[in-house]
Amino acid sequence: MGRSLSRVALDTSALIYLVEGSPTLRAKILDRIADVLRERDGDVIACRLARLECRVRPLRAADDVLLASYDAIFAAARFSFVELTASVVERATALRAEQGFKTPDALHLAAAIESSAVSFVTGDVQLARCRDVRVEVVGP
Repeated sequence: MGRSLSRVALDTSALIYLVEGSPTLRAKILDRIADVLRERDGDVIACRLARLECRVRPLRAADDVLLASYDAIFAAARFSFVELTASVVERATALRAEQGFKTPDALHLAAAIESSAVSFVTGDVQLARCRDVRVEVVGP
């Protein structure tokens, strides 16, 4: 994955807001994505773990419409997943040990950091204490 000056990482909560959130939350996430995609080299990323987290509920509920909504985002041209590589896991380990993040949160943050994201968009205010990437908290 090439380095982008306008890469933004989305947490699972941001993806859920985008698909299932209130119109206000959805608009906030869409505005942030639009800002990034206006840039020629802009792209949107998420940790591979987000795919699992977003798809469990629709699969359990056999909600094919909701599942298709997530899958459409995941298939978008300027969206990509960051794989759970050794460097992502090592960074997540350090974040967990040094800053006390829960394992899934540490993996999401580490994926953003290791992919040189300029910011990490989340609905979880607790993640704003991360010192290694700019965290944008989107909420009601």
